[in-house]
Amino acid sequence: MSKIVTGIDVGTHHVKVVIAEAADDPRQPPRILGTGYAESRGLKQGYIVSVQEVSRSIGAAVAQASKAARVKVKRAYLGLGGVGLDEAFARGDAMVERGNSEVTDRDIPHAIAASEKTLAPSAHLNRKIIHTIPLQFSVDGVRVLGGSPMGMKGVRISVETLFITCLERHVSDLVAATEDAGIEVEDVVASPIAASFVALTKMQKRVGCVLANIGAETLSIVVFEDSRPISIKIFPVGASAITHDLALGLRIPPEDAEQLKQGAVLGAQFPKKKVDDLVSRRVSDMFKLVEAHLKKIGKDELLPAGIILTGGGSSLQTMADLAKAVLRLPSRTASLTDSAAAKTQLKDGSWAVAYGLTVWGLTQGGDMEVHEPSGFGDFIKNLWRWFKKFLP
Repeated sequence: MSKIVTGIDVGTHHVKVVIAEAADDPRQPPRILGTGYAESRGLKQGYIVSVQEVSRSIGAAVAQASKAARVKVKRAYLGLGGVGLDEAFARGDAMVERGNSEVTDRDIPHAIAASEKTLAPSAHLNRKIIHTIPLQFSVDGVRVLGGSPMGMKGVRISVETLFITCLERHVSDLVAATEDAGIEVEDVVASPIAASFVALTKMQKRVGCVLANIGAETLSIVVFEDSRPISIKIFPVGASAITHDLALGLRIPPEDAEQLKQGAVLGAQFPKKKVDDLVSRRVSDMFKLVEAHLKKIGKDELLPAGIILTGGGSSLQTMADLAKAVLRLPSRTASLTDSAAAKTQLKDGSWAVAYGLTVWGLTQGGDMEVHEPSGFGDFIKNLWRWFKKFLP
């Protein structure tokens, strides 16, 4: 019997649910059984302000997907986004245990645990670590090529680690809202990471790229290099800001501004140049935030695969061109037809997070975040599963 998983993406404006089952051929993407869609209530910039309203929205979307798939949903994988998501970096060292100085699977978790202990207090205060991603290992100060240091010889092993964190209250509120809807949360996953499984190709992740998810009130990015995520950032601005600018600049109701943004022809005639100027000014400001972050991490103009756009806001006609102009990088809008979702009925990139969560669930992605493993053998097995998700 094939395994069936559910992914729930709780956005500021919409809740999207995908129910999928594992394909007979493991090389093929999961087969989608049903999808659900409901208006979000009780959120602002991805942060929960009313658990009860969010729970009702989740329940409505799940009920729709469940009816389409003819499957009762009891458990689900949950995407975490919003302004509460952040990153922290730390370095840890550990002495190699074996007398012959060979690095084993007992040494790696010691080094990763040591890196967590060196995190700044602000990275822990009121925050929960969602993912722990080893970026680079060194043995006696010499950088390890190829990822794993196991089998090498030395006295000291070091690791540079990326910790993806989220506000603890946001995590607990989102889990509570989901459980109030009668659904057990199997795992929580950072939304930009989940989207990357279906919006990016292995080639793009390997050579280096940035995935930008343009939501209603947030812009989230995840930067990949050498097939691994090396940075994640959420900005408190999204496609709704474009609507607001059009409403104010043209003195029209927000409903008309939203239609105009989507390319609708309204009864009143508005100067095309003024509309284009208002849109391009706001979108350029959004991508300047991305540019500033890439400069901060030393990757501006250094990502050969460029920027890939997804999310509801990426559908604007000029979005890709403006991203290319501001960032001076190749730019394209993600198409699920070009990625792991090639043989599914999802053609809209705004579903990337929900579908990516099902990919995560079916490939045991949740096992990578074991912070307090029951044994070192379990830890290294889980760590290897995490690495395999980003290898070519």
